[in-house]
Amino acid sequence: MRMYDIIKTKRDGGALTKEQIDFAVTGFTGGGIGEGQMAALAMAIWFNGMSERETAELTLAMARSGDSVDLSRFGTKTVDKHSTGGVGDKTSLVIMPIAASCGAVCAKMSGRGLGHTGGTADKLESIPGYKTELSTARFLEQAEKVGLVLATQSGNLTPADKKLYALRDMTATVDSLPLIASSIMSKKIASGAHSIVLDVKAGGGAFMKTADDARALARVMVDIGTRLGRKVRAVVTDMDTPLGTAVGNALEVREAVELLRGRGADDLKEVCFVLAENMLELSLGMGKDEAEKAVRDSVSSGRAYKKLCEWIAAQGGDLRCIDDVSLLPRAARVLEVKAEKSGFITAMDAEKIGRCAMSLGAGRLEKDMPIDFAAGIEMLKKTGEYISAGEPVARLYTNKNDAGNAEKLYLSALETADTPPEKRKIVIDIIE
Repeated sequence: MRMYDIIKTKRDGGALTKEQIDFAVTGFTGGGIGEGQMAALAMAIWFNGMSERETAELTLAMARSGDSVDLSRFGTKTVDKHSTGGVGDKTSLVIMPIAASCGAVCAKMSGRGLGHTGGTADKLESIPGYKTELSTARFLEQAEKVGLVLATQSGNLTPADKKLYALRDMTATVDSLPLIASSIMSKKIASGAHSIVLDVKAGGGAFMKTADDARALARVMVDIGTRLGRKVRAVVTDMDTPLGTAVGNALEVREAVELLRGRGADDLKEVCFVLAENMLELSLGMGKDEAEKAVRDSVSSGRAYKKLCEWIAAQGGDLRCIDDVSLLPRAARVLEVKAEKSGFITAMDAEKIGRCAMSLGAGRLEKDMPIDFAAGIEMLKKTGEYISAGEPVARLYTNKNDAGNAEKLYLSALETADTPPEKRKIVIDIIE
């Protein structure tokens, strides 16, 4: 078998066999196939796409390229959640304790933030003492004892995806639906959960800018998981506006804790509850009404908050910072952003707000860059609300002596008008 023939088949619009896909992935991961040939194949896929079968087989080949997590001891109760990335997206901190407190087993591997979107691992590391790096034995032990564990990915989980993504980034082939879907799902398959709930973001602050594009990605990923023997459901949610009221690591932890105490922004609560309900339906076989009641009871009774504390303590986190969120990292400087004119906020550019948080120190441009856990944004007014000229619309938190044009950047993200906008839909669709 030759890589030349594989590239030519896909270049000419043909379908690749399982053996050809395995040959390409194994060879590229092991170094026998060079970047030039793999880049040519990625470009051919970008132009000609892949069938549902090809995409599933590419996913499985990448999932099998390195280590995998065996969660079979937990039967069908294991459930994972993945978000395609957004601004202010702290849903994992909320929904995992809810699901685990209801009897599901949540053993999740998560990444760090890059660019204008945040990462769950970074948010958790803003809690003093929290350890994101765990051995496989420790990871499984905590899953069994607590029912909830979240750690960073092991060094050898889906190495094929790491190599291929870096190559796609250099060759303008990132935005290929089968390559996006197989990248995401290979990590989920290797992570071992029986059920997977996908939060596919749509809007200005997301990778998929329109609801139709988000639906298309969701359908491909649901199909992949189903073909590979997993229960998968995708929830398409809005990311034109940042989720909740906080953007930035410690600020988002604080907001998540408050929601589990029964308070919190309506949009964040809606997304979290729908995701948690779907996790319970898939992993525990609950009906829709039963799952909805279980989620609400979990929060109102305090069981979800108790499970959060158990989880954080198990991974070394200082529980004093959960009991009293004012003990989380705090920024030395707080800048108040005031409205320049009166009117209703009709739109908020989530990507600009994410870049504003980055400029304050809350994000990174490269994966090894340090971040400031205390930096971020508290949004005092959101889409649909009326603001008066001179009224505070946000607070910016930073430890930088010079915040540059952060205030101007934030204001440039807001659009106003004399009349209120139509109420936006937070949960756009559910793909089963």
